[in-house]
Amino acid sequence: MITAGIDIGSRSIECAVFENVKLVETLKTDTGVDPLDRAKRLVKDLKADTILATGYGRTLFEIEFNCPTVTEIKAHARGARYFFPDASTILDIGGQDVKVIRLNPKGKVIRFEMNDRCAAGTGKFLEIMAAQLGYQISEFGQAALTTKTELKISSMCTVFAETEVTSLVARGEKTVDIARGLHLSVVKRAVSMLNRVSPEGPVVFTGGVANNPCIAALLAKRSNREIHISDTPEMNGAVGAALLAAETAMAKKPRTITS
Repeated sequence: MITAGIDIGSRSIECAVFENVKLVETLKTDTGVDPLDRAKRLVKDLKADTILATGYGRTLFEIEFNCPTVTEIKAHARGARYFFPDASTILDIGGQDVKVIRLNPKGKVIRFEMNDRCAAGTGKFLEIMAAQLGYQISEFGQAALTTKTELKISSMCTVFAETEVTSLVARGEKTVDIARGLHLSVVKRAVSMLNRVSPEGPVVFTGGVANNPCIAALLAKRSNREIHISDTPEMNGAVGAALLAAETAMAKKPRTITS
């Protein structure tokens, strides 16, 4: 059986394909201004028995393809357990939201926190701040690791933070120090959310921001916890959706009873 999961996020779209519960292919594209068109292009040559959609654009995909959907919380919980079977606490920082999820020993969601009202503490926030300081987003985290100076950034609102960064630059502060302060502000917010779900064990860090080395390092230091990150943390939601699709399909198969 071939099953697929597609995670239509605000910044990127990921697709994971499993054959007999083995990951065989991953696909990714930018969301762009027309997420449905991008999603359709991504899966147009896909050969799958079933596909399950998640992410903020899942409803658009459901209407277009008449396929089932699953919440991001459930998808990320299942994906984290695929990469780290003992996962009990998950932090997902995506393009426009932050999710913290607690699981019981059986992998069921027992509590979660979600910030999706503004870009504060998200990938979008880091992207805007990187551009303002003249960095590519891919180099922003590495640059922030080159200094130990942690400037305090008072505002997490993207608009106000931009003004604050402009003032710091005008004051003559080093861009790497400002970058470090911005990363720290994101981590402080994430740790505050983690503490609200009473985390246990290592934290599985997922989402595109998990590829940022400074965020990962500061998260481990500030949370005083071991941080687990897969080789492709941005694929976590799609992987979880694909696995849930497979498990749902298997559960619907009629059982054969022999004497």
